[in-house]
Amino acid sequence: MDRHCLMIPGPTPVPVRAALAGAAPMINHRGPEFGALLREVTEGLQRILMTRNTVLLFPAAGTGGMEAVAANLVAPGERVLVAVAGEFGARFAEIMRVAGADVRTLDFEWGTAVEPAAVARALEEDPSIGMVVVTHNETSTGVTMDLAGIRRAIPRDDVLLVADAISSVGAIELRPDEWGVDVVVGASQKGLMTPPGLALVALSPRAWEKAGRTRCRSVYWDFAAARRFLEQPTPQTPYTPAVSLLYALRESLRMLQAEGLENVFRRHAVLARAVRAGVRALGLGTLAGEDCASSTVTAVVLPDGLEGKKLLGLLRQKYGVVLAGGQGRLAGRIFRVGHVGRVNWQDVVVTLAALEMACRDLGLEVEHGRAVAAAEEVLGAEG
Repeated sequence: MDRHCLMIPGPTPVPVRAALAGAAPMINHRGPEFGALLREVTEGLQRILMTRNTVLLFPAAGTGGMEAVAANLVAPGERVLVAVAGEFGARFAEIMRVAGADVRTLDFEWGTAVEPAAVARALEEDPSIGMVVVTHNETSTGVTMDLAGIRRAIPRDDVLLVADAISSVGAIELRPDEWGVDVVVGASQKGLMTPPGLALVALSPRAWEKAGRTRCRSVYWDFAAARRFLEQPTPQTPYTPAVSLLYALRESLRMLQAEGLENVFRRHAVLARAVRAGVRALGLGTLAGEDCASSTVTAVVLPDGLEGKKLLGLLRQKYGVVLAGGQGRLAGRIFRVGHVGRVNWQDVVVTLAALEMACRDLGLEVEHGRAVAAAEEVLGAEG
């Protein structure tokens, strides 16, 4: 097929408005036009993040933002606690290890949420820990963590809370200032509906104070340099920025703001419930429970006898629907349905109809039309 319905956790489809904005003519990245562009984007990100904290942008994938946190906020040998409940928690732990941190992991079963009480116990047992790292929305498992609850469980004010929010920014409620999240890492290619290539890091005053006491071990990721250039009368970046991506991001931010943040969060939550209802109507299980299920991605457990690669290949080739497989220890055990960014009820209905037909093609006994009917019940009830 020459047309596909892309339903993966990211990169997500880019709205036409944003794609066309990214094709604007190039400008001088040291001139007033770029300064106005960068100012509007950073202020727009502050509104989407619901924060007054400084937001820095880097030309990078989200993992680059994670590397930047390690380079600026952790000195070699410092003790860091990383909560690991999926592939991306494990990635942040490895980044911290490579940066020289003394990493302690707090491990949870994949498909479950980080428990605030367990974080509190770990900190009480080891007073040397100065930073807690949590993946807000674990893309590999379809689980969203209770950041506010985790912050309340941290017994000391001097412990920084760092959140990988790459798959939640612009799609799931996140209130760094209100919840006490000191560092937020995000990226352009998921809820922000922009092509891959921009990482963002938002830092609280407490995080900036820590950065001032830690020697940055990078030129590219230097937070102090990025802030110094951003705060010039004409905002700039320390090196050549991704100008075209910033044009696209500005347009996507305008779209999100026009929709209204609460409406954006509600849309994602409703569509996620519809997906889960449809999947379960097919007799398939979801990895995450309803109490922690993500609004941006659903991890579906493969039943015995149903091969994930074969299912995903059939969906793509015959029905034009692209889903994602499992990652890490979940490879071959789950597949994932992304419902993040520029997604609507039509996308959900098409995806569930295709999934139902593909399951029947592979010999799974499913009732015709049941998945779509279950999703329609949710969509109809939610308006």
